[in-house]
Amino acid sequence: AALQALKRKKRYEKQLSQIDGTLSTIEFQREALENSHTNTEVLKNMGYAAQAMKKVHENMDLNKIDDLMQDITEQQDVAQEISDAISNRAAFGDEFDEDELMAELEELEQEELNKGMRDVRLPSVPSTSLPSRPGKLPARRFTFLMIKLCCKKRAEDEDEMKKLAAWAS
Repeated sequence: AALQALKRKKRYEKQLSQIDGTLSTIEFQREALENSHTNTEVLKNMGYAAQAMKKVHENMDLNKIDDLMQDITEQQDVAQEISDAISNRAAFGDEFDEDELMAELEELEQEELNKGMRDVRLPSVPSTSLPSRPGKLPARRFTFLMIKLCCKKRAEDEDEMKKLAAWAS
């Protein structure tokens, strides 16, 4: 009886394994069918979209579109010109000649410069004679001075960039 029960158990286990395999196969087939259905629907919808796009585009001409875009650009240019004309200061009361004003400004600047030059005191001319040939600057000293000059220029440039960044923000 125990041997019969053991044989029955083995048969049931074999049947269970077969049923499990069958269920796995059926589930695989079901998933494949669902994927096929989904792919079919997607393909069908893509076809509808292509037909709709074709229908929409059949009334469009690329040359007409280019012409339309040129018209839009021209109208934007006209609008910009109108905006510029409106925003510029009107010339009401501008009865002065620009050249005359510039000449008068230069004359005033020259008078101011002459006035400042009268107050300048020049140093006296040295009484000793100058050497016949100026001495050469040693190469190391020259290199040092050039490096110092470059570093000073770089620092000035960095300061200007910092001011510009502060202004921009």
